Amino acid sequence: MIIQICVGSSCHIKGSAEIVELLQNAITEHHLESDVTLAGSFCIGKCNRVGVTVQVDDEVHVGVTKEGFKEFFNTNVLAKLR
Repeated sequence: MIIQICVGSSCHIKGSAEIVELLQNAITEHHLESDVTLAGSFCIGKCNRVGVTVQVDDEVHVGVTKEGFKEFFNTNVLAKLR
C-alpha cells in the first residue's frame, strides 16, 4: 500500500506534518512497516477548506485532520490490509 500525504502549501498550513507523524506512529504501532510506503506529494489537486489531502493507493481522501485521524486510519488503511 502506498500512502501519499500532500505537503503543498495549503495542506502544510493545515497540518500535513502532524498527519505524517500520526501515520508514522500508527504504522509502527500496528507493525505495518513492510506493508505501507509513506511518501510526500505536492498538491494532489483536491484541496479542501479543512484538513489535509491523503492518497491511499488510487483513492484520494480530503479533509484528514488529527481529530479524525483514527477513523481515517482504521477505515482506509487497517481495514484494507487485513
